[in-house]
Amino acid sequence: MKVLPLLSTAVAALAFSLPAMAQDADAAKKVLKADGCTKCHAVDKSKKGPSYQKVAAKYKGKADAEAKLTEFLTKSPKVKMDDGSEEEHKAVKNKDQLPNLIKFILAQ
Repeated sequence: MKVLPLLSTAVAALAFSLPAMAQDADAAKKVLKADGCTKCHAVDKSKKGPSYQKVAAKYKGKADAEAKLTEFLTKSPKVKMDDGSEEEHKAVKNKDQLPNLIKFILAQ
């Protein structure tokens, strides 16, 4: 019978921790627009770059997804476009919003 109070406590702790783990979609979209990301990317369709849904699918289930996206979004690597051309991917300017932005992308 001691299991029930323990289980109730665990469920309550999990419920209170969920908002801390959730991303702020409005803030992420604001950063995407301000940094010009929406010129090449969209949530559900590919433009010049892949959709965020494709990016999320690529990293789904990978333990290092957040680390890889952090590096990609801060280092300005060369990226190959669908037409075969290459260009430098712009780094995210608003570094304090980066964790939220990455969670938003991976949640698509």
